[in-house]
Amino acid sequence: MSDERKDLDPAGEEPAGVPAPRKGDAPEPGPSAAKPSGPVEPETVPSWKAMLRGLGPRGLGLKIGAPVLALLISLGITMILLRITGADPVSSIQSMVDYGTTDNSIVDIINRAARYYLSAVAVAIGFRMALLNIGVDGQYRMAAFLAAALGGAVALPAPFGQMLTIIAAMVVGGLWAAIAGVLKVTRGVSEVLSTIMLNAIATGLIAYLLNDKRLAEARPGSNNVATAKIPESGRVGGLNGFLSSIGIDLPGDVYGLLPLAILVGVVFWIVINHTRFGFDLKVSGLSPSAAQASGVNARRMIVYTMVASGVVAGLIGMPELLGASYEYSLNFPPGLGFTGITVALLGRNHPAGIALAALLFAFLDQTSDILQEVDVPKEIVGVMQGVVVLTVVIVYELVRRWEIRLQQRAVAAELATGHDLAREAAGSAS
Repeated sequence: MSDERKDLDPAGEEPAGVPAPRKGDAPEPGPSAAKPSGPVEPETVPSWKAMLRGLGPRGLGLKIGAPVLALLISLGITMILLRITGADPVSSIQSMVDYGTTDNSIVDIINRAARYYLSAVAVAIGFRMALLNIGVDGQYRMAAFLAAALGGAVALPAPFGQMLTIIAAMVVGGLWAAIAGVLKVTRGVSEVLSTIMLNAIATGLIAYLLNDKRLAEARPGSNNVATAKIPESGRVGGLNGFLSSIGIDLPGDVYGLLPLAILVGVVFWIVINHTRFGFDLKVSGLSPSAAQASGVNARRMIVYTMVASGVVAGLIGMPELLGASYEYSLNFPPGLGFTGITVALLGRNHPAGIALAALLFAFLDQTSDILQEVDVPKEIVGVMQGVVVLTVVIVYELVRRWEIRLQQRAVAAELATGHDLAREAAGSAS
């Protein structure tokens, strides 16, 4: 039994080799219930598991210094890449900053970041259990399409129209993700393979249903087809009125569902860190056998986690659908699910880190067009994003390992000192 539980490591909260107690359980009597009086040697977590769980340095100085160092290194690499393309790195980055800080760009960056944030949180829910939900892209597109078709066909007074569309999207996203979870626990199908295939199936279904003979209608004067427009009572207005009341005047419409994205992040943090479900989720991802031994149904938690990830994925398209386009068409934003994977990794699966990463990616995407004016191909932004992610992941892992080595040396020094003191005391007693 001890071998099965050796991998248990809920973010350093329990020492290795000790079964994870369930919340509310009384400690077992005997020596095992007592706290160890001496230092506990820090445990080694595989790099891939540490990356998915968002583990990093534990010291405050290293937590701040690691991302700063990573960003500085990625900035240096980016400037080298810009120089290789023949552009002036300083003027190119300055052009991006100038363009990205205009009022119109700020609105677009905030709106992009809201979508990226929801996508990254959906991915991070699976990552916390070491589940690779690659199907967030298909889940959000299926949810947005069917919710748009329902919202355009049913007219309800506010706020029931908005609630109907949002709830429908959450249900569709959760059910689509549940397929991968059920396949994993019943047939042993890897969630990576099943979610990739479900993405392809979602693309085919949407292409079949997005037809003027089925759930869509043709737009006169264009080749575009779209679902019926969501009526006024089912739309969500922008936040510009509220922002103006506090002295912030912006030219464009900020998504009215931006607070929903913030609320999702807060709920995610509370559930993961302060609820029984979050505890069971982390334990199940670390070691299913240890989770089973401590009374957690790991198979059921896999399905629950995939459903929760899909529910959040269903919300990704709602800010755009209810706040800007009011329909699902061929022009609906694609690829948000895959962007969420990189944003989640960059943000270390923490709500605050994900928010900063979403803003950074939104800024880079928004300012990519201005690079063409200084004779720099806009595709260089994709390279910059990849450099940032890789640099942050590598630096975090190196700093984490360095901190673990320091802790191990401190433990060894304390143990050696205690041994010497005991031997001296024995010698003086004789």
